[in-house]
Amino acid sequence: MANRADDIIDRRRLRRKLTFWRIAALLVVALVIAATSIWFMRDGIGGATISHIAKVKIEGTITEDDELLKRLERIGKSPLVKGVIIAIDSPGGTTVGGESIFEAVRKLAGEKPVVAQVGTLAASAGYMIATASDHIVARQSSIVGSIGVLIQFPDVTELMAKIGVKLEGVKSSPLKAEPSPFSPTTDEERAMLRALIMDSYDWFVGLVEDRRPLSRTEVLAVADGSIFTGRQALDRKLVDELGGEQEAVDWLETKGVDAGLSVVEWKSTESGGFFSPLSMSGVAGKLLGIEGLGSDLAERIGADRLFLDGLLSLWQPAPGTLGD
Repeated sequence: MANRADDIIDRRRLRRKLTFWRIAALLVVALVIAATSIWFMRDGIGGATISHIAKVKIEGTITEDDELLKRLERIGKSPLVKGVIIAIDSPGGTTVGGESIFEAVRKLAGEKPVVAQVGTLAASAGYMIATASDHIVARQSSIVGSIGVLIQFPDVTELMAKIGVKLEGVKSSPLKAEPSPFSPTTDEERAMLRALIMDSYDWFVGLVEDRRPLSRTEVLAVADGSIFTGRQALDRKLVDELGGEQEAVDWLETKGVDAGLSVVEWKSTESGGFFSPLSMSGVAGKLLGIEGLGSDLAERIGADRLFLDGLLSLWQPAPGTLGD
């Protein structure tokens, strides 16, 4: 009887030991997988560990994006990257955002051959970024251009009068916090805005003149805010070639890049966190079988523009925004 009890105790001890080592083994495997994932994804290249052509997508409304700037910097330093495709599909965004990415792409072009591939749209700040590359490829029906600057602001003075609301204020000088939607715009305020707009416009035109095979007169002829198809843009020397990714790769080949290399997208390694509103809404959408309930939906309804500040360069600004 005693021997049977001892056998039961030994079996229980053995079972506990087996359970412990199973858990330990699972933890080790999990740590190895996590370490391997971090190693492969450390640059946001999805595990690419051989020479390749890097692809960076710039889509939607353009803003100052520290992660994107760091990603472009890492691409420039990576010995695995032999050439770069900047894939653009954007109506524009903040002027400062476009400027910072333009400068980052120019710096990158000093390290690697860089070509811009225009998708549906590269307008305003989107086109500004495209000019930072050394070659621009666009589809025949792509929309390109919208070089110019515009400020728009609402005037709600009549509405305030109807509902009986008055705004009082004390300021140090007449132009402080002007223009304001709560008071009619004066000639002095319009002159201030005109000077601001023309300075930004002159800067934008200068970038295009410097980066494209056009004289200033030729740039001014297309810098009236007009948009063009890819075919029209080619005739006006705003793009260099019609086509898509294959044509972009073919151009890189003329710069000594092996056309047989894989094109690998370098994606953002940052996110808003699992418990951010957009992430949670995305998870909820998947659980409900509704794709794109998170950030995609926010972009569709224009909620991403709520977070814009500063001077904008947009092809189609929403009413009451600042754009071009």
